[in-house]
Amino acid sequence: MPDDVFPTPNRDGAEAHHHAPQHPPSHIPLTPPPGPQHTAIQSPSPSPSPSRSPFPPGPAAPAVERLRVVVADDNPVVRAGLGVLLSGRADIHVVAEAADGREAYEKTLEHRPDVVLLDVRMPGVDGISALPHLVGIAPVLMLTYSRESEIVHEALRLGAGGYLVHGEFTANQLVQAVRDAKDGRANFTVTAADALLAHMRHGTPPHRGPLPEGLGSALATAPGQPPCTAEPSESLSQLQPVVGQSSVSGGSVSTPNRQQYGLSSREVEVMDLIASGMSNQQIAATCFISEKTVKNHINRIFTKLHSATRSEAIAHWLGTAPRSPGRQP
Repeated sequence: MPDDVFPTPNRDGAEAHHHAPQHPPSHIPLTPPPGPQHTAIQSPSPSPSPSRSPFPPGPAAPAVERLRVVVADDNPVVRAGLGVLLSGRADIHVVAEAADGREAYEKTLEHRPDVVLLDVRMPGVDGISALPHLVGIAPVLMLTYSRESEIVHEALRLGAGGYLVHGEFTANQLVQAVRDAKDGRANFTVTAADALLAHMRHGTPPHRGPLPEGLGSALATAPGQPPCTAEPSESLSQLQPVVGQSSVSGGSVSTPNRQQYGLSSREVEVMDLIASGMSNQQIAATCFISEKTVKNHINRIFTKLHSATRSEAIAHWLGTAPRSPGRQP
């Protein structure tokens, strides 16, 4: 039988397809039929997440630690003005005010400030009387109209960390002086610096007579607490008894021959300031030199005066040191 056999028509005339397989249509519909997959394809993509910075956030800025100040002045206008001026700075806060020395002591004990601004002339307990009790609690910066030389020296001898006279500084200079006082740096206005230089140039320690108007005599001891003093090597108040020990060493004190020590003019200036009871910081501020330079001068002075301590150097300088047999000055 030939290969090209045509199918035999059936009774209705239609061709009979024997064993014809039922294949699905060969074309792919352009639009997919509706269904779960179609829904998933057409669903909108989720909104993109916010873009993240490639740099991680840094630590939060630390809060500024404010410098805490107590203002002691009997004039309410001065106190109010200082309060507005200082508290207007981001790093300073006036925590309390006082109208006299006793109240200044109480407020300082209560608040433990970083700096105390102290006037000299106040009713009741004056600033000089309160000063030795305050310096054991916080640094004290004298802020006053009192410009007498003996008051300046007494305030520094008792431990004040600087001396500012009203009318001789700007607002910015006052603010900087308060910041410096907290860090132990001394500041002096022109009148106070001149008072120190005058005594230094005379080559003698300041006269320790009574202060004007009985200043410094209002309080023998602070309420409930004796005066605090620093270590003997740094205490200004500890130096004075050594200066006045002529009765212990025997005989009267003769005028010292300072030329025998061979000090330079600058070393003489520094030694006079040491004898007046000033600290290294105060000497640096008075002579307009660095504290490191002051220490270098003191080391050379101690060598020339054959002294190991400030007290011993002062005793040699003022002629009150006992002489040891066979020892050269």
